[in-house]
Amino acid sequence: MGTDIHLDYPSVGATENIMLAAVAARGTTIIYNAAKEPEIQDLQDFLNKMGSNVTGAGTSTIRIEGVSKFNDVEHKIISDRIVAGTYMSAAAITGGDLIIDDIDSQHVRPIIAKLVESGCIIKEYDSKLHISNPNKRLKAIEVIKTLPYPGFPTDMQAQMMAVTTLAKGTSVFIETVFESRYKQAEELIKMGANIRIDGRTAVVKGVKKLTGARVTARDLRGGAALVLAGLVAEGATIIDNVNTHIDRGYDRLEIKLKKIGVDIQRVSV
Repeated sequence: MGTDIHLDYPSVGATENIMLAAVAARGTTIIYNAAKEPEIQDLQDFLNKMGSNVTGAGTSTIRIEGVSKFNDVEHKIISDRIVAGTYMSAAAITGGDLIIDDIDSQHVRPIIAKLVESGCIIKEYDSKLHISNPNKRLKAIEVIKTLPYPGFPTDMQAQMMAVTTLAKGTSVFIETVFESRYKQAEELIKMGANIRIDGRTAVVKGVKKLTGARVTARDLRGGAALVLAGLVAEGATIIDNVNTHIDRGYDRLEIKLKKIGVDIQRVSV
């Protein structure tokens, strides 16, 4: 039966699962304090194509009228804004020049803002972004505070930490979404980074160079951060747990990085 649901926190997973259950429930379900991420809006579009009656995605209140029948449809999902942000970070940390296709710049607006603050130049086109780092060494970012959308995404915190390890000055991270989200810090320190963790706050003092080391991906985005650090570290970097973590969120990451000139390969060691 449909019902009113008040979320204590605007969780993406909770909002999506409630939507999926509610479209087949009898009556009306209303989600209060719903997540506003683009993926929620895309799910609404998909469900409505199938014959559902969902409104409000992208706001804090979503209304779902249950239906008894669904249609077969074809639906192209939106581009992955976190994968896009990771490639943007790759261009930033390497002093590169990169064009990213099939991207909605509105979905990565907080990432754009922080990379521009660091000294990158980003030009926006229809479904494309051109990012370059003409200064080679970036400036520190005063504060990165993770928040639900449209704030800075927690899933980009680790990648941006890797970027700031080489920035000139001190960057401060405040993680408000998840606990124990700084697992990459210990591994970055093995590569020469200067990072201090105090609860939900991380202070990163930029160093002049990173050194390749054997490190371990302890979660998905932390693994991506280690790849980014490895792009600019002196010597070889070996990352363990790639299959367990990095592959969950990135499709053939090493192949795509090779296409833009990275010396990277998947090995068994």
